[in-house]
Amino acid sequence: MRVIVLEDKCSGCGDCVDVCPAEPCVFELLGEKSRVLHEQECIDCGSCEDACPEEAIRLEED
Repeated sequence: MRVIVLEDKCSGCGDCVDVCPAEPCVFELLGEKSRVLHEQECIDCGSCEDACPEEAIRLEED
């Protein structure tokens, strides 16, 4: 899967960071937005997509 953060929708709340079970976390807050830094660690659980109040995260097939 490919993890995408829609920057124009991201509010920088950090919910994706809080719920991501991957080690290291797939996301990191940089400035006022979440960024995907460790996509290779994603376990395709969908927690980030479900937790995002702005619907700014998408999991897509490669």
